Amino acid sequence: MPNLALRNLWHDRLRSAMTVAGVAFAVTLVFVQIGLFLGLLDNASVTIERIDADLWVTSKNTPNVDFAHSFPESRVQRVRSVPGVARADNLLVQFLNLQLPSGAEEGMLVYALEDFARWGIPWRVVEGNLADLRRGDFLVLDDSAERRYGPFAVGDYREIVGYRVKIIGRTREALSFTTTPIGFLDYDLAQRLADRKRGRTTYVLVRLAPGADPAAVRAEIARRLPYNDIYTRAEWAARSRRYWVQSTGLGLNMYLTVFLGCLVGVVVVAQTLYTSTMEHLGEFGTVKAIGGSNADIYRILATQATVAAVVGFLLGGGMAAALGPAMARIGLKLIVPDALAAAVFAGTLVLCLGSAFLSFGKVARIDPALVFRG
Repeated sequence: MPNLALRNLWHDRLRSAMTVAGVAFAVTLVFVQIGLFLGLLDNASVTIERIDADLWVTSKNTPNVDFAHSFPESRVQRVRSVPGVARADNLLVQFLNLQLPSGAEEGMLVYALEDFARWGIPWRVVEGNLADLRRGDFLVLDDSAERRYGPFAVGDYREIVGYRVKIIGRTREALSFTTTPIGFLDYDLAQRLADRKRGRTTYVLVRLAPGADPAAVRAEIARRLPYNDIYTRAEWAARSRRYWVQSTGLGLNMYLTVFLGCLVGVVVVAQTLYTSTMEHLGEFGTVKAIGGSNADIYRILATQATVAAVVGFLLGGGMAAALGPAMARIGLKLIVPDALAAAVFAGTLVLCLGSAFLSFGKVARIDPALVFRG
């Protein structure tokens, strides 16, 4: 019976190609949309996940890592005195204006620490030495800033809120959800550049001592800092991602596009399979006349749908993979984990088999005598 299905597909090559193309288009659309969605969410929490901190102390109700609220920096001393805390440092995250050589001003998201190497950020330094940040009015800037600021090189000078600083290094992969370029400054310099932040910080990074009970340490910090929130790394990353999904409608947009992609695939596959089935009613009648059952008929249709699903998935996945590097060149991150690929394949198979079932009703009612009526 499956041989009949393959012969039908080969006989109707144009229609089969249209079916596969519809599936491939739907698969590509789903991969690209969900991949871009995951890439944007990764930007929303990439610094959180890369910083080597077990706990984050934030101000009350801070929505995400970029939109930080300040509190007195002296609270870090209370955290350091908690049993089970191996290390605690202030982290300052703030938006500052950077003046370009053209005279225009652009926003920059600044991360400021006393010792970046201690916390593993930035994680990919391609030029310069982070330790030099403490030796003067220096800035390390991520390569992604070139899309917003234009070309820059180590040794160039820029002005931040009217204060002249020298670029001494470049990083990669330090991105923000808002696409605002990220720069790295010494903690004292960042406070000087933003007078309102003198004596204040936005986060306290906490690393636990080996063997410490995270829940107990967290509870003690919360007791000593009742006006702050304390999150684990995973909780804080999830909160930052959730903020952008809920506040921007990003999640709804992703679900709507995925639905449309699936709808396109179902309509194309269902239409082509139904048309093909109607053109081969006589052959299906012959199958019934020689003793074939409805199950045999559905196996034929299911085989056709499975072939369309597999070939369409492979083509769609290949097109999505080819789009990844092109998108990276314009600053878009396409993330397709193995679990997503497996889910898309399963969904493609189910939708194609469901589409085949739409034409099965017509075939199931075929009178075997149809084949003898000329």
